[in-house]
Amino acid sequence: MTDTVLYEVSDGLATITLNRPEAMNALNVAAKVALREAVESAAGDGAVRAVLLTAAGDRAFCVGQDLKEHIGLLVQDRENGSGQTMSTVREHYNPIVRALAGAAKPVVAAVNGVAAGAGFGFALAADYRIVADTAAFNTSFAGVALTADSGISWTLPRVIGPGRAADLLLFPRSISAQEAYELGIANRLVPAGDLRAEAEKVARALAEGPTVAYAALKESVAFGLTHSLEEALEKEDELQTRAGSSEDHAIAVQAFVNKEKPKYLGR
Repeated sequence: MTDTVLYEVSDGLATITLNRPEAMNALNVAAKVALREAVESAAGDGAVRAVLLTAAGDRAFCVGQDLKEHIGLLVQDRENGSGQTMSTVREHYNPIVRALAGAAKPVVAAVNGVAAGAGFGFALAADYRIVADTAAFNTSFAGVALTADSGISWTLPRVIGPGRAADLLLFPRSISAQEAYELGIANRLVPAGDLRAEAEKVARALAEGPTVAYAALKESVAFGLTHSLEEALEKEDELQTRAGSSEDHAIAVQAFVNKEKPKYLGR
């Protein structure tokens, strides 16, 4: 990983920080490679019980593709006829979103500023979004004659409904943190100066929680979005059996009986 993305694990919490504040955390090739490595490391590390995705600076969470680099690559494509520039969706964005959304552990996004394009997509791929009151969101894609990527065509309609998603995609514009909260994009809205502390508090609470149950919850919700009620009921039965046989469940029940706070093991 490079210094375009910072990665730290402490007490079961992996903190991933986009670190190009001078470029509003735009994603050049180096940043995309480093972010993919960081997210996949966090998702695959058994010692990591929760993930916090955030960004350096106070202007932007991530404004998506670095268009300055992008235009240079497009010129090269046209000169050599390779068409490789847009392969970044398959090679970088898709794996990042899969790792965020598919991680068997909670992912919290702390959105400190503008989240646009792929940056918006990464925030939506998280399980919980804590948003600074100075933040803003923009789908951006149609504004540069592109279609949605980074999972937005799937996540945004499910978060705010297809009609509202179509509005934001067809007529890209900046929406405030308050509007994002009212639409359901933001789970929690906090003063900008409190964002990092609040996000860490939430992420650490999740890291100390019943992570076996959290993983099952993520799986059941994702399954239910694309299956019938009957299939969802069967899936719930399967996952509840799994959760019920975990050490965490036994610990929770014993702690309840003893009127103590459970100390989960994540297994």
